[in-house]
Amino acid sequence: MVKHLKPGNVQTPNPPLLLSFGALDPMNATGTGADALVAAAHGCHGLAVTTMLLVRDSAGLEDSEPTEAEFLVDQARMLLEDMQVAAFKVGAIASLEQVSAIAEVVSDYIDAPLVLDPFCSSLPEAGMQDDELLLAVRQILIPQATVLLLSRSELETLAETWREPVDDDMLEADVAELTAMGCQFVLVFGGAENGQRANYLFDADGLVEKDVCDSLPGVFLGAGGTLSAALACLLAQDMDAIEAVRAAQEYTIGTLAQAQRFGMGKLVPNKLYPFTPSDQDPA
Repeated sequence: MVKHLKPGNVQTPNPPLLLSFGALDPMNATGTGADALVAAAHGCHGLAVTTMLLVRDSAGLEDSEPTEAEFLVDQARMLLEDMQVAAFKVGAIASLEQVSAIAEVVSDYIDAPLVLDPFCSSLPEAGMQDDELLLAVRQILIPQATVLLLSRSELETLAETWREPVDDDMLEADVAELTAMGCQFVLVFGGAENGQRANYLFDADGLVEKDVCDSLPGVFLGAGGTLSAALACLLAQDMDAIEAVRAAQEYTIGTLAQAQRFGMGKLVPNKLYPFTPSDQDPA
């Protein structure tokens, strides 16, 4: 006879909870739906606060509708007053008011890691080209971040909120500006070295490590969000930040190698593929 456990039985402990602020994508290729899939793959449970509604398919974005900041706060507070969240992820942000609202919410939970991934190349209208919004992210969200993720070009755009554009390589100086604000780690991805792609992890003392891998063929939808969600899940399970970055990168490469094409557009990372970290033996 099968013994059925009662809901909430101590023999079935709750998974770590990841609270994601981001877009509601009907494909679940990006945004909070994608984060929930990544959370499931890492033994976490994903909670969602919607920053904008999307009309899109695998080929592109047709329209978006921002969420009112007051409604966003109501979503978050109701969850947080009921549950203990282990980590936060902040993805696409639609307005200056949302930046302030999110910053105020997460500031009440300083013990929970915060992964900040506000740029999204698949959402060109998300607002992150707006100077005032960039400045607000820099001033009130980045200082609270455990890890900030952005590409070389996104870092250059952000840096122009405190310096003039230059032709010189300002990578290390620009990252130093961000860590001086209080951000613990900055992961800069998408660099090119000898035909390979390179990711650079920095802390307040400078470059921590560089990860170099071969570029995979194809155009992907949601690769960066997959990486940041995986990182947040690993931090939610109390993994050391540097080890978490390594494991999240390894997982993301696997999701891209086994990406799926649901429609006529871009490839979608396979977030639920069977993943075993390289430092563990397969089951």
